[in-house]
Amino acid sequence: MSKKWTIHSIREYVEKNTDTKLLSTEFQGFSQKLDFECACGNTFQKPWKKFKENKQQKCEVCQPPKESR
Repeated sequence: MSKKWTIHSIREYVEKNTDTKLLSTEFQGFSQKLDFECACGNTFQKPWKKFKENKQQKCEVCQPPKESR
């Protein structure tokens, strides 16, 4: 059974597992883009699924997008 994510559980995960800060205050679903603040101070948006499963946990300056194949 998969975990049901809430804004509180996402905030807890982010605080314990990354050096990024969650700025969003609501969570509507996995495709919704959430607002984050990178350790460098830049803000960025990522859907929760990409943030968690694809480890896209930093801004584009600190973690540049991968080149397309």
